Amino acid sequence: MPLVQPIQPAQGYQTNAGGTSIVNSTSVVQPPKGNSSLIKTIVIIVLSLVSVAFVGLFIWMFMQYSEVKEDVDGQIDVAVREAVDKKAMEMEAEFAEREKEPYRDFAGPADYGQLSFKYPKTWSVYVAADAANGGNYEAYFNPIEVYAVSKDTINALRLTIRNKSFEEVAAEYQKVMERNGSNLTVESVEINGITMNRYRGTIPNTDLNGVIVIFKIRDKTAVMQTDSESFVEDFNKLLQTVTFNA
Repeated sequence: MPLVQPIQPAQGYQTNAGGTSIVNSTSVVQPPKGNSSLIKTIVIIVLSLVSVAFVGLFIWMFMQYSEVKEDVDGQIDVAVREAVDKKAMEMEAEFAEREKEPYRDFAGPADYGQLSFKYPKTWSVYVAADAANGGNYEAYFNPIEVYAVSKDTINALRLTIRNKSFEEVAAEYQKVMERNGSNLTVESVEINGITMNRYRGTIPNTDLNGVIVIFKIRDKTAVMQTDSESFVEDFNKLLQTVTFNA
């Protein structure tokens, strides 16, 4: 008969005297508790740092948003105020222009060519010298009231009909332009069919910047002057209506 090899018990098994296998109890290896706690601690720290960073980022973005919003709101407020102010100024200017109408008629002395023109009804007139006994004729115009006449006061219009020839008066202004530091300039213009010398810059013997025109009336010379650039538009409009008896 063939020899029967005894069956060897599997590894981890034992047999008793009767040949019955007995399972050996094997202990399960548990991971060290210290490593698990360390991992949890690291995870908590990482999450905490991420949370802090997120909160910080959120606060920074909120502050940036607040600053931008305040800046935009401020710009909007400024733009609105500027628009309102601009509209108010435009309405005020329109009202002021309407108040000037209807324009009034001015007429100078008949013996001096009866110089005439139209001026705003909101302007007052002061005749300082009527030339009743010869000499120069002088009249001053200004909105509401005429300021005390001097080289320092500003009036919308100064009118003088000088008892001098055009050539003499033009020569006086030429001397002023030839002075060192003078910024007075001159050009010859024709307005309403009248040939005039138009001067612009610092008015002689004053610190005022304005416009002057001179033109011939018979044997005399008319001098019309505005003391400020702010009246130039009215001044130019007024010149368009000038007439006189030659």
